[in-house]
Amino acid sequence: MTQNIEIEFKNILTKNEYERLLRFFKVDKNQIFKQENHYFDTPNFSLKSKETALRIRKKGLNYEMTLKQPATVGLLETNQTISEDDAQLAIRTGKLPTGIIQRLIEESEVPYSTIEYFGSLITERVEFEYQQGLLVLDHSIYLDTEDYELEYEVENYQNGEKLFIELLEQFKIPTRLTENKIRRFYYRKYLQSNGNES
Repeated sequence: MTQNIEIEFKNILTKNEYERLLRFFKVDKNQIFKQENHYFDTPNFSLKSKETALRIRKKGLNYEMTLKQPATVGLLETNQTISEDDAQLAIRTGKLPTGIIQRLIEESEVPYSTIEYFGSLITERVEFEYQQGLLVLDHSIYLDTEDYELEYEVENYQNGEKLFIELLEQFKIPTRLTENKIRRFYYRKYLQSNGNES
């Protein structure tokens, strides 16, 4: 089990802006890798209502279950390595493995047994060092939609924010209020669940 504070800045991009950044940073297609996130919540979005999110992601040869919870600055990430069998069982049946994440969820008064599998989000990602952080370009596909995004992961909030804004200004990319992937996924899921899909 590992825990860390995640500080990142993000901005939704148009396809054109995304492709312009790929060209500017001379990204080779071989640098782009694919990752698949599997998301879980209760039918009435209990985790989302607590600003919390739960996912399982394949990481190399292993699977990792991650709980993201609000922190004073950024998000507190709790990671629990799980077996492929546990991951597949969770995706197929919604039955999640026991451990530290179960305890944290139950401490937030969400019954662990009510959590269900919501679906997956596939991201084509490239990441590289930039100034004092990690710059990430993502193309994500989920629930009959797709989007493009720039992320900047840093250790220091103030420095990171300054560098991120400068980067957007350099490329004349407008600052756009950007929810994280889980929230964007949940929003689409909510629309589909309630028949409001446009």
